[in-house]
Amino acid sequence: MPPPKKRPSDLALRAISAVLLGPPVLAAVWLGGIAFDLLIALIAVLGLREWVRLAEPGQQRLPFSISLVAVAAVVATDLFSGAHAAVLLALGATPALYLAAHATRMKHRLLLAAGVPYIALSLVSLDWLRTENGEAGLSLFLFLLLSIWATDIGAYAAGRTIGGPKLAPRISPKKTWAGLIGGMVSAALAGFAVASWAGAEKPWLALIIGALLAVAGQAGDLFESHMKRRVDMKDSGRLIPGHGGILDRIDGLIFAAPLFALIHGLAGEWLQWW
Repeated sequence: MPPPKKRPSDLALRAISAVLLGPPVLAAVWLGGIAFDLLIALIAVLGLREWVRLAEPGQQRLPFSISLVAVAAVVATDLFSGAHAAVLLALGATPALYLAAHATRMKHRLLLAAGVPYIALSLVSLDWLRTENGEAGLSLFLFLLLSIWATDIGAYAAGRTIGGPKLAPRISPKKTWAGLIGGMVSAALAGFAVASWAGAEKPWLALIIGALLAVAGQAGDLFESHMKRRVDMKDSGRLIPGHGGILDRIDGLIFAAPLFALIHGLAGEWLQWW
C-alpha cells in the first residue's frame, strides 16, 4: 500500500499563492487605468462577501445582496465620477444600508452598514491615490503598499526576536509592543526609501508618515482579528491557499489607505512633501 501523500506545508502554499497572484496584482497597479479599475471592483465584491460573513454570520444571500447594492454604488461612482462624488454618496449609502438591514430584520445592522466605509471608502482611497494624483499616483500607491508590507515584516521579526509585553492579548495573543515598534521602524525606512526613489521634496517626512501608517495597519489587523474572534473564525475566507481570505491580506491597507489619503489630500500641498 503506497504511503499517503503529504499535504503541502502552509509556508509552501503561501509561497505558491504569492508567486501566482502577486504578479497580476502588481501589474494592474503598475498599469493603472482599466486594469486597476477591474482590480478595485473585484476586491470590492470579494472583500464584501467576507465582511458580510464576519458581520452577519448565518444566512448570507440577503445581507450580501443589500450590502452589495450600497458598496457597488459607491465604488462605481468613484470609478466613473471620482473620489469626491463617491465620498458624498457613501455618506448617504451608509445609513441607507442600515435602514435596509433594519427592514429585513438583520441582527447586526450597524456592522453591515459599516461595510460601506470599511470596504468601499478604503477602496476609494486606494483608487484616489493611484489615479487622481497624476504622475505621482504610482509612487504614492507604492509608498503605501510597501509601508504596510514592511510593517508586517518588521512586526513579525521584532515580535519573534524580542518578544515582551503583549499588544492586545485578548484579540491577537501573538502581537507584542516590540512588534509594533519594529513595524513602525520598518515602515518608516521603507517609506523613506520610496520617497527618495520618487524624488520627493521632503523625503524625511516619509519617516513620520510611514510610522503613522504602520500604526494604522496594525490597528486594521487587530480589528479584523476581533471580527474573526467574535464569530470563531480563523480566517476571513479560503480564497487564497495558505493566506486565508482577501481581508486577511489587506486588513492593514483597509485602515491605512484612508489615513494616507487624508494626509496627502489635506496636508500634501501645505507640507509640499512629495
